[in-house]
Amino acid sequence: MSDYNINLHEAIYSLSDALDLVGVTHIHHGKRVAYMAVEFGKYLGWTRSWLDDLFQAAILHDCGVSKTTVHAKLAQFEWEQEGEHCRIGADLLASSPLLRHLSPIVLHHHTHWSKLKDADLPMNVKLAANCIYMADRVDILMLKYIADQVDILLGKEAIRKKVAEKCGEWFCRELVDAFMEVSRSEAFWFSLEANHVNSYLSIWTSETASRNMSFGELRSIAHIFSCIVDAKSPFTREHSDRVAALARKIGELFGLSERNCEMLELAGLLHDIGKLRVPDELLDKPGRFTESEKITVRRHSFDTYSILRNIKGFEQVTLWASQHHERLDGNGYPFHAKPPDLSLEARIIETVDVFQALAQRRPYRDSLEPDKIMDILVKESEKGRLDPKVVEKVGAHIQECWLTAIGGT
Repeated sequence: MSDYNINLHEAIYSLSDALDLVGVTHIHHGKRVAYMAVEFGKYLGWTRSWLDDLFQAAILHDCGVSKTTVHAKLAQFEWEQEGEHCRIGADLLASSPLLRHLSPIVLHHHTHWSKLKDADLPMNVKLAANCIYMADRVDILMLKYIADQVDILLGKEAIRKKVAEKCGEWFCRELVDAFMEVSRSEAFWFSLEANHVNSYLSIWTSETASRNMSFGELRSIAHIFSCIVDAKSPFTREHSDRVAALARKIGELFGLSERNCEMLELAGLLHDIGKLRVPDELLDKPGRFTESEKITVRRHSFDTYSILRNIKGFEQVTLWASQHHERLDGNGYPFHAKPPDLSLEARIIETVDVFQALAQRRPYRDSLEPDKIMDILVKESEKGRLDPKVVEKVGAHIQECWLTAIGGT
């Protein structure tokens, strides 16, 4: 397996853009929460390593949310079922060796301090979780002013009062005191504007050096985000995982290098990450899309590109992932790319994405059998849309490909 030189903060920061898409109207929520939480921690004199964990956990705290309907519920100041996304997010982070230590923080980021203070957890975990909870609720209280386009300073004292009322019950007194002190300044509230918070977090990211990651470590992070995407709809569960496995298998059958096969797998895992912007009801719609709905859905491959392109060392993965709806005749999207700008790897992703989607049940049709799928792939290659060599390779190993596509191997 290859090593990859990646800045972990940069990767997490870029991939958090995907989590922003779920909110649709509540953009940059995770980034604002990270900014506030770190500022509170700095005021309290927390160590650099503690602040580093706090930053990562805060920016990923809503990784258990895939559906726009659930995100809308979280925009309420109080919601009885808010703990479910905490558990899902914690389980996802626990699956990654690099992020596992953040799992208990995310698990408890909606636990009231009155209960959390007596939990059998290290104090730094309890304080980090409660710090994120408080920052999260401050941001939710801000949402009303953002939505109404009212200057946040006009709501500043009402927000501070609401947080103070929850001192001791919801939030640790030490953290509330830090918030009350830090939030006295206008600069704190102005810094929550999109351009300022992005600049602040970009500086934080740039202060962290790149490091060598194994493919397994990098894949574990990509897998978290593939799970978030695929959980948006019951019709797409494991789609990204299956595309990744099938892309790697076809790459190996073509004799591509181990590194290129690994990057094909990563591209497969991340190719639909932009789909988090698509409203739930469109992914589950049983009928045909309107022209407006088609435009909304088709945007996702460009959003994938936009999210991944800022991760240095991920250039090929970004390109192949974002080209999964391109076609050889130039009539794909979003770039309308043609050969030679479509590499063999991109053509593999295009073909296996179609194969796996046809092998899965969708709201508008049942899953198709292998021979039916091959008929469609062959017709698409004859029209000059899919690469005949890739289609031929799939056909020559149809049983293996079918089992991989449905998770039978």
